[in-house]
Amino acid sequence: MEFATPQFWVAAMEIIVINILLSGDNAVVIALACRNLPHRQRTLGIFWGVIGAVVLRVILTFFAVALLTLPYLQLAGAALLLWIGIGLINEGDDGEHDIHASDRLFSAVKTVIVADLVMSVDNVIGVAGAAKGSLVLLVFGLVVSIPLVVVGSQLIMKLIERFPILVIAGGGLLGFIAGEIAVADTAVKPWIDASFPQLHYLAPIAGIVLVVGVGVALSRRGRAGA
Repeated sequence: MEFATPQFWVAAMEIIVINILLSGDNAVVIALACRNLPHRQRTLGIFWGVIGAVVLRVILTFFAVALLTLPYLQLAGAALLLWIGIGLINEGDDGEHDIHASDRLFSAVKTVIVADLVMSVDNVIGVAGAAKGSLVLLVFGLVVSIPLVVVGSQLIMKLIERFPILVIAGGGLLGFIAGEIAVADTAVKPWIDASFPQLHYLAPIAGIVLVVGVGVALSRRGRAGA
């Protein structure tokens, strides 16, 4: 039985550690997406967001190597992540009062799943390597990691309530990740490596500036209009 072998538990610990190390940015996304939900719905938003993200990550892991070779996929993911980051900064605490709580819950869960999916394209390579093709091992390691991500998200959400400036910092983090993803795309990476290697450092910084700049500008315009 697979559970009885020492190799299984060593590999499971590797997957858990990998997920802990790689889940910091995911916890930030979850906290940002769920921060405006009513308190009684935040746990639901975090729970379903994490569950959906983990299921998609399991599926993605089996196709990760092939997906990373597809040109323009990571560029598209970077653009999507920029859009999500701008939206999270622009989403004011006083906005969207006319939307029902259930709709807001669904929207928060959808944001968590989409952002996690985009951010996980590189991360799942490490998990897939540790799992060595074992579906049982992969699912076990990810499921055990869920409580860690949930707790981390709730801690970050409490910090956001106390220090609202962290919303902008979280959006900037998504912009940074978007820049990293964009320059790693197979359609542009060879040219960047040969002609403009500085982009590996400049693109993440540009991502931060773009997300924070546009997000803050839209937020101020929305408040002025209100």
